[in-house]
Amino acid sequence: MHRNTLTPDARSQYNFSGLQRAGAGFAGSRLLSKPIRTVIRWQLLVTAVLALLGGAVAGVHGAVSAALGGAVSVGAGWVSARVAAKGKAESAGGVLVSAFKAEGIKIGLIAILLWLVLATYAEVVVLAFLGSFMATIVIFSMAFFVREHD
Repeated sequence: MHRNTLTPDARSQYNFSGLQRAGAGFAGSRLLSKPIRTVIRWQLLVTAVLALLGGAVAGVHGAVSAALGGAVSVGAGWVSARVAAKGKAESAGGVLVSAFKAEGIKIGLIAILLWLVLATYAEVVVLAFLGSFMATIVIFSMAFFVREHD
């Protein structure tokens, strides 16, 4: 065994504790773990609340802007989690490569989606859009604090 290779037991404990493999569903598919599912639920809830608040303050465009801001973060976070879950890390270095790949995809997707909304939605309410986006981005980082098992 090489020094930089994790044992099978250590690999299962070390590999993305926030993401787990699941044998259910399609062959080879992996479901998102409890922390990621919980955080995405929180993001959707906050997006809905901020969309209602944006609608009350700035009308329909405020609600749509807040919903789009949350959607950018939720969508990028979901894609990032799926990419990380598909990583086949056999060592600590492999885990880091998978994590950096997932984070790079998330940042790139966020940049593209932010630009897309700001460039195409002329009536965007920037405060509602960016406020919702920032709130949901911060919430995604809370996955670290959600316990996998009760």
